[in-house]
Amino acid sequence: MTLHISPLTPALGAEISGVDLSQELTGAQRDAIEQALLDYQVLFFRYQPLTPRQHADFAARFGELHIHPIYPNVPEQPEVLILDTAVTDVRDNAVWHTDVTFLPTPALGAVLSARQLPEYGGDTLWASGIAAYEALSKPLQTLLQGLTATHDFTRSFPLERFGTSAEDIARWEATRRQHPPLSHPVIRTHPVSGRKSLFVNEGFTTRINELSDAESTAILTLLFSHTTRPEFTLRWRWQVNDVAFWDNRVTQHYAVDDYRPQRRIMHRATILGDVPA
Repeated sequence: MTLHISPLTPALGAEISGVDLSQELTGAQRDAIEQALLDYQVLFFRYQPLTPRQHADFAARFGELHIHPIYPNVPEQPEVLILDTAVTDVRDNAVWHTDVTFLPTPALGAVLSARQLPEYGGDTLWASGIAAYEALSKPLQTLLQGLTATHDFTRSFPLERFGTSAEDIARWEATRRQHPPLSHPVIRTHPVSGRKSLFVNEGFTTRINELSDAESTAILTLLFSHTTRPEFTLRWRWQVNDVAFWDNRVTQHYAVDDYRPQRRIMHRATILGDVPA
């Protein structure tokens, strides 16, 4: 099968057809998808019904999978987490964020599958950190180069929202001990393409380490706003069994929380990456 690629916006995004993700990929198909991911940063595949095993198998073609410390997962396939608004508080997804940047090796990418959707609403937006970086003035690029920022698990997962039972509190406390705040570069260089990207996000970034509190707050406020300008983003309207695959190293995303009391269920497999540099 030959992949067909339809770009969606100038900044990022492409729709891919001509491949069945439920089947084992050929080497050529895997390489073509990986190259498209590098070129377009987030890929969409319409109507790809996947079992949890097929979902994990597809994601695992691109790297080792992560098991999330907080979200529930599919019991028989723990690498696939469940985002179900009837079960879990998912408000932390309704903020611009890059997944699991509280890890020493944040995610390379993630594969998200739409399992149950509201009648309308529940779109997801993505933003390109590459486009945002390249649009900065040269003096600001120079200022940011070499700076580091702190990323903290508790910013998106506060105890008051994820510690409702003794078991939940124990899990949260264990996660906090295992994942203390850590630092990553403010400007990240993609390990494959070599392109530079902003690597701070409202979901987990708390401060720029080398600046005063006031300077850090001002610069982060500017960068959070700048990165999500419409010209650097796209908005995807889901259909059941759609699959999205994004490069977490150079993007942010925002799950729009506009559909309650309707229910939304998504499955996600997260692919571990490398130490940002």
